[in-house]
Amino acid sequence: MKKVVEVNQLDKSYGEFKAIEDINFMIEENKIYGLLGRNGAGKTTLMKLITAQEFPTGGELKVFGANPEENRSVLSRICFIKESQKYPDNFSVHDILKVSKSLFPNWDEEFAYSLIKGFNLPLKRKPKKLSRGMHSAVGVVIGLASRAPLTIFDEPYLGLDAVSRSLFYDKLMKDYSEHPRTVILSTHLIDEVSNLLEHILVIDKGRLIINDEAENLRGIAYTVTGQAARVEAFVKNKEVIDREPFGGLLSATVIQNKNSLDQNQAATSGIEISPLSLQQLVVHLTKEKSTREGAVAQ
Repeated sequence: MKKVVEVNQLDKSYGEFKAIEDINFMIEENKIYGLLGRNGAGKTTLMKLITAQEFPTGGELKVFGANPEENRSVLSRICFIKESQKYPDNFSVHDILKVSKSLFPNWDEEFAYSLIKGFNLPLKRKPKKLSRGMHSAVGVVIGLASRAPLTIFDEPYLGLDAVSRSLFYDKLMKDYSEHPRTVILSTHLIDEVSNLLEHILVIDKGRLIINDEAENLRGIAYTVTGQAARVEAFVKNKEVIDREPFGGLLSATVIQNKNSLDQNQAATSGIEISPLSLQQLVVHLTKEKSTREGAVAQ
């Protein structure tokens, strides 16, 4: 599998503040990645480094095997869509599509206009006259129709309602299956997109704490709830990433593949086991009080 992005000991500092610290990973071609983490964790900074909108202060970064800085052959193969995407005030939606066609070599005009129709976007309207949802939809149209070998969405679909987000996910998966490329989704709506993601990257306070296949993370953690003493006995020698006492009860979150032995032990102990979703796992691992030692970084 070809490498699209290679990151080695990457650092990015703003004065004394380290936005990205000693990050290592690679992104392969024709795969959908989830870039997850809290606000301010460093996700957007990392995406800006990959797209050469920011420059590293240390380490090595290669995109399509080369340094992306001022490299037209690399940057022409990237489409980066942000939530706060800006367009010239005097442009109409039609003008934005026309310019996008000139920027992206793989641009599919027929697909773009079918998406415009699907999202009910007015072609003659200017960006400042668009609702937040329509503005988000314009970004989604460009990202999908660009068919760029590396397409990055930095939460541009947050402004979409549930129906429009569902349309985006459906169109993304259908077009991805017909025209494979590398896609990075940065989002807080983790449970909504979890079934789309093939590989997960989680950043917390500038560091990479999870770098694993999505399938490996599904079912890796669960929560046990019951009388505190029984729960403590059950989780002994297990990797506990969170404890929530309430009265005489205790809820503990454990990183360990749930198996029949665990379930049988829980049943005989009078405690309940419930699976942890990917979103809940990320929330637990990035809580202020939790430490990175309990993370499943690779």
